[in-house]
Amino acid sequence: MTFFHKHPYQPFIQEDTTKLIVGTLPPPRFSTGDLLEKDVDFCYGSYYNSLWLFIDKIHNLNFRYDNSEEAIIERQQFLIQHKIGVCDIVESAEREKIDASDLGMTNIILRDILGYLKEYPNIDTLLFTGGNSKNGPEYFFRKHLKTYNLKLEVLSNEVPRIHQFNMNTESTERIIKTVSLTSGSGAANISISRLPLYKHLKASNPDFNTFDFRVMQYREFI
Repeated sequence: MTFFHKHPYQPFIQEDTTKLIVGTLPPPRFSTGDLLEKDVDFCYGSYYNSLWLFIDKIHNLNFRYDNSEEAIIERQQFLIQHKIGVCDIVESAEREKIDASDLGMTNIILRDILGYLKEYPNIDTLLFTGGNSKNGPEYFFRKHLKTYNLKLEVLSNEVPRIHQFNMNTESTERIIKTVSLTSGSGAANISISRLPLYKHLKASNPDFNTFDFRVMQYREFI
């Protein structure tokens, strides 16, 4: 019997949002309400997929990590203050196995990210929390763009890879930049460990780890 995995959160976007964080789906427990003690009932609320840990470290915020309303409000206030929104690209999927694997998703329904970009004209940057591997956010976004006969153009092939696409209309010129940040998942640690930059930094400082690498990478964009 398959598990119907529906995204538990609506997009979090304000009129003045300029950057949009785009992932896939939170772990199934966020849809079923079976939160762990340190989970926050909000976008990227899993303590073990550490986007908020990176942001906390970068901005020295001392966030709460629990199921409280206060923990949600802290994160929302940060996003509003920094003009950052969150809109994951997957609305729903089915799973044979109830886990958080992107590869385990089938019968995937995508959200209309371009529709949101049209609705919120101040957004100029998309921050993917993962790359172009199958069922990652960049992978899905490329499929989404194809339905509009648009495609990404490479600006930088170094990690994090940076692209852009053109959303020009007859009356306005609009270029949207995309940044494919390294996923916060444990599985991404293997790919980080193979990067020449990571190897160099690790050789210079044996205490340097994959968490530090993500903090260094995310600091430029969040």
